[in-house]
Amino acid sequence: KGYSKSPKKATLFQLEIAERKHQKEEKQSNPNPAVSTSPIIYSKVNFFYPIKLGVQKQFLLGNKSNKNGVSITANVGGGLSLGLLRPYEVEVDKNGERTFIRYESADSLLFRSGPYYGGPGLGKGWNHLKFTPGLYVKPALRFDYGRYNDLVAAIEVGLAAEYYTKKIPQMFDNKEKQFFFSAYFTIMFGKRK
Repeated sequence: KGYSKSPKKATLFQLEIAERKHQKEEKQSNPNPAVSTSPIIYSKVNFFYPIKLGVQKQFLLGNKSNKNGVSITANVGGGLSLGLLRPYEVEVDKNGERTFIRYESADSLLFRSGPYYGGPGLGKGWNHLKFTPGLYVKPALRFDYGRYNDLVAAIEVGLAAEYYTKKIPQMFDNKEKQFFFSAYFTIMFGKRK
């Protein structure tokens, strides 16, 4: 949501929800085709969902005519980031029974070694959520090439940096991080009022 204070300045309020995957994640299917289960990601401990709420200032650097051209704006902002951790549960054989366990459960040895049936579905792990607060900053450049002033057609390129109060466990036997840095590319389209 954005508010224009003048033709050259605007304030944007943002809510962003994403899933951040570890670079070493690799899905694998159950080797037994007779058992139908979800794929498994070996050594995954948590799903990590950053939820960001922030404010961004937008400054017009170069304008375009009403009919065509490209306007360039600089965006800089940031805010609060809440790291939502949902435990990754694996389906294992425990004493002849199929059951789901988490990395932090009493049966964590089974979590690491199996024997596995499969990974979790979308409904698993929500009852054991953990939250880690943090902050983020997000500078960007936006190139608006939409024809006329009522259409939005733009490309935005930028950087994002997030810092959390604790290290985020995503995969065991891998280094946990508190700081995440990324670059992004966005294509926007829509209408102005």
